[in-house]
Amino acid sequence: MVLHTTPYSSACLHFLDGLSWSLVFPCYWLLDRLLASCVATSLEKRQRSQDPCSFLTLCVLVAAPLYLLLLLASLPFALLGFIIWAPLQAVRQPYLYTYRRPDKNQAEQGQAGGAGTGEWRPQGRSFCFCSANVCLLPDSLARFNNLSDTQRRARELGKRIRNGASRPQIKIYIDSPTNTSISAASFSSLATGFRRTSSLDQRPEQVHTTNGPAETEIEPVTECPVHPSDTTDSDCPLHLAGTTNSSDCPIHPSSDATDCPMHSTDGQNDSGHHDCPMHGEVAQKKPSTECPLHTSGVQISISAPEPDPQEEEAETGNHRDLAGGDTGSMTASRESLTRYHGGDTAVGISSNNTLSHVPRTSIFKRPGRKRRHGDETFDHEISAFFPANLDFLALQEVFDHGATTRLRRQLHRYFPYVLSDVGRYGWKGCCSRFKFLNSGLLLASRYPILDARYECYPNGRGEDALAAKGALFAKVHVGTSHQEQRVVGYLTCTHLHAIEGDSSVRCEQLDLLLQWGAEFRQSSSQSPEGEKVLEDLVAFDVILGDLNFDNCSSEDKLEQQHTLFSQYKDPCRLGPGEDKPWALGTLLDPSGLYDDDVSSPESLQKVMENEEGRKEYLVFPPSKNQCPASGQKGRKIPLKGNGRRIDYILYGDEGIQQDWKLDIEEFSFITQLAGLTDHLSVAMRLAVSTGEEEP
Repeated sequence: MVLHTTPYSSACLHFLDGLSWSLVFPCYWLLDRLLASCVATSLEKRQRSQDPCSFLTLCVLVAAPLYLLLLLASLPFALLGFIIWAPLQAVRQPYLYTYRRPDKNQAEQGQAGGAGTGEWRPQGRSFCFCSANVCLLPDSLARFNNLSDTQRRARELGKRIRNGASRPQIKIYIDSPTNTSISAASFSSLATGFRRTSSLDQRPEQVHTTNGPAETEIEPVTECPVHPSDTTDSDCPLHLAGTTNSSDCPIHPSSDATDCPMHSTDGQNDSGHHDCPMHGEVAQKKPSTECPLHTSGVQISISAPEPDPQEEEAETGNHRDLAGGDTGSMTASRESLTRYHGGDTAVGISSNNTLSHVPRTSIFKRPGRKRRHGDETFDHEISAFFPANLDFLALQEVFDHGATTRLRRQLHRYFPYVLSDVGRYGWKGCCSRFKFLNSGLLLASRYPILDARYECYPNGRGEDALAAKGALFAKVHVGTSHQEQRVVGYLTCTHLHAIEGDSSVRCEQLDLLLQWGAEFRQSSSQSPEGEKVLEDLVAFDVILGDLNFDNCSSEDKLEQQHTLFSQYKDPCRLGPGEDKPWALGTLLDPSGLYDDDVSSPESLQKVMENEEGRKEYLVFPPSKNQCPASGQKGRKIPLKGNGRRIDYILYGDEGIQQDWKLDIEEFSFITQLAGLTDHLSVAMRLAVSTGEEEP
């Protein structure tokens, strides 16, 4: 099990590859710019229509002929470079494994992969997975999907992903006499509740309670938590005369803290406890759960990962990346992306991400966005942010080499372990046609990667055959048992054939996917000859990727009935041709990517929560038949389901450790990449329980 940390095994081959690419690159860049100047995005067309004599139009008219002349001049050098470059691809490694060593602070906090080598908790652990198609093609090709500026998008994609995954977590615990609890409200739902009274826009990921999730969300109480709304303030033992600011301490005004029995040391009784101002002299030895001032009843904790003070990203081999810019997104203020500053002592986040103070007695009651449908056993939501503490990220269509480097630099600030530049170029093995693009797959992990393998699909057709689409398999180390056995997980990242109507091609690829996966698990579990080691404990087996078929189209019946779905479970699926009512399409209509209604994560989230909005901005199955779960019968223009869901996260439990159990905790459709790609991201949190109890 050897991971490839350099593209070539020899420094001489690496030098020749760099030399050949330096000769080819000018021609490649000029051709890309020339084609890009001929294909305008809808945003550029709008700008040109508003001002026909604009600077943008002038640049296109002047640059196109110049690009053409320079392209012709660079052709001889490109030909020489191609002659050197093409044979080298036969010995090039199928992927590049890079890792960033965690610093001292991260190691102490268990971040940056430190948790992967820790002791496996007896009761198990939960893991969060995410998959996204980011459309990082060369700029000229990305424009056919109405996307431009691939290099800028790559940098911004990485910033948004790590900003969302590393945002602070807010947990609220409530005990009550009736043993009720606050729901596990969604990140964005809590923001709405906070904003009602204190303009607090930092959105927590979820709210954990002592009694599990409920069906409702909470929002701040603006009334006194002691007396009902029909009782005058003068009757309330907590309200001082003239005190009307609900954000002040309920005992004293903000200007007088010395006399507050909750803050002064004089308010302690002989036992060392504060006398409750509600109970007067009858101080209870055990705090009353009915008293709103006893903080044991309501607890709020806010935690955030430490910021990364280093600007320099270290990689293995002879590579060393510099991560330029700050840790915040260039559009963070508009899209409520988290910013961290090393010198901050409080949880302070600029613009729409400000969380300055949360009252300990704030209680929220409005229904949340995280919902359970019928007898559903897990929460599901449409979120404007990537899940906090994201463990594994699988990306597709990371084709452009420069964009891959920029994206990897950003991701390495959160994910220590990355497999990138996956696939083949030129002619190699099963790739019967020349491959201009690699597989476009990228896998990032917070846990150490033990083994990896890439396989190329041999049956690509049409324009899809120009890319080395395939499957990337990885084995990750997530813990160690008491018996010194490694606890591992298996990940598969893939991107299937895209051309509509080629169901047989995709089914063949699914067959190969299952076959290769079984072979990889078998080979990676074998111990070296002559060595006796304990067998690995398998915690999970997850497939992530863009499968390019949905579960509602009649044209995709073959894929819907494939054996894959008998070996792996789809959390969004009821059966062949029938999705769960809350399942959402992941393919956006490219023509509407720059509309104001969907230009930011929050606005796209609101549109996706609305049925009419989904019809406007999602791509729907081409079939005229009705999806059984859509509930839209009788409409003049029948639309199946909630759009085409072609991005999947599947999990299997056949190969995991005996008596262990997998349960979905939550499933999310993510809008944080609004304006950067034509797909919605999907995320799933999976709980692995062993059936044991904490000693």
